[in-house]
Amino acid sequence: MEDHIILKASNISKQYRLGLVGTGTLSHDINRLWHKIRGKKDPYLKIGAENDRALQSKSDYVWALKDINFEVKRGEILGIIGKNGAGKSTLLKILSRVTSPTTGSIKTRGRIASLLEVGTGMHPELTGRENIYLNGAILGMTKVEISSKIDEIVDFSGCKMYIDTPVKRYSSGMRVRLGFAVAAFLEPDILVVDEVLAVGDAEFQKKAIGKMQDISQSGGRTVLFVSHNMAAVQNLCNRVLILDKGKIVNNDGDPAIIGVEKYLNLSKRSSEIKALDSNFDIKLHQKSVYHFDENFTIDLCANSLLSTSKNAYIDIAVVNKLEEFVLHYRMDVSCNPMILHPGTNKFTIQIENPRLVMGEYTIIAYVYDKVKNVLLWVENTLPFQIVDVNSDSINTTTVKSQIIPNVSISRVDSI
Repeated sequence: MEDHIILKASNISKQYRLGLVGTGTLSHDINRLWHKIRGKKDPYLKIGAENDRALQSKSDYVWALKDINFEVKRGEILGIIGKNGAGKSTLLKILSRVTSPTTGSIKTRGRIASLLEVGTGMHPELTGRENIYLNGAILGMTKVEISSKIDEIVDFSGCKMYIDTPVKRYSSGMRVRLGFAVAAFLEPDILVVDEVLAVGDAEFQKKAIGKMQDISQSGGRTVLFVSHNMAAVQNLCNRVLILDKGKIVNNDGDPAIIGVEKYLNLSKRSSEIKALDSNFDIKLHQKSVYHFDENFTIDLCANSLLSTSKNAYIDIAVVNKLEEFVLHYRMDVSCNPMILHPGTNKFTIQIENPRLVMGEYTIIAYVYDKVKNVLLWVENTLPFQIVDVNSDSINTTTVKSQIIPNVSISRVDSI
């Protein structure tokens, strides 16, 4: 490997047998042995379903990973993102040598520390202090080296009161705190983190992300980071790999912002209407592009099959590309409601200059009656963009808006 490459994965594939625990039946094992004696490849590598958990497999085997190739440079923070079941955890287990690949090879330089799930590497009967020494020894450190770091580890974990208590009495969050502190402060060359930070509280997540940035920038160490928090991936990672059905689907080298945008487009859901009252349906219309300082207008068309009028209220939420709520308007139930007459009802919803930052958004709308019974709601609808006043370029980086807009709802007509 080149000097600046610390990890290289070449043609990594991992095959599992579906159903019963084990690698295969006795007949399959004999068949493998027969092919091996004759100097031929494993015959079952030629078969295997694609890793799509939503489909019924027609084979006894599935490829959890298929032909994965990438390189990681020293000091780089690489994000690995994808849907549940895409193969992220399997890849990290192979990189951490928890399991071996079916085909392909991994080349690394230096020590690897892994946090693959809550309590990884922790012996429940040992105290927190004893587990620190145990994990350090596993990483190849001497007792003197571990002792020089132990005060920093304990302070960072926030578990000082319980450090001499058996880990089996820790909460899941405390185990993650201690496990991350051990992995980060015992100076591995490669730190592997798989979604475990989601268990920690907001304060610890902020500390952990800051620590990963610090060990990468000042320590020159490498981090492999798996998360479903796209904001954290954008803020932390230099670039990302997107896994889908066991395969890499983006260009190796995509910067984090571009990679996250590709992943969100890949995961984009179609608009969905959920009616809890079959007497109503709803349609929403609006412009697809707004300027930063422009008022926001939504045309709402509600159909009612009832023979009498009904009072209704509406909530509107604006969601950014990271699926974060950035704006939420709740109609005051003490004010005049939308009166839904039998037939088609048309309304205009106007939001005075919500000041959303540049980016792409969708709308979630809820319609409910005066006793808070939800009549229907619409998700992932009305995609629109906010652009700069003097530019047509889009900046997809968004921040959460704290502005409460002035909103009015007016009836257009009733048919």
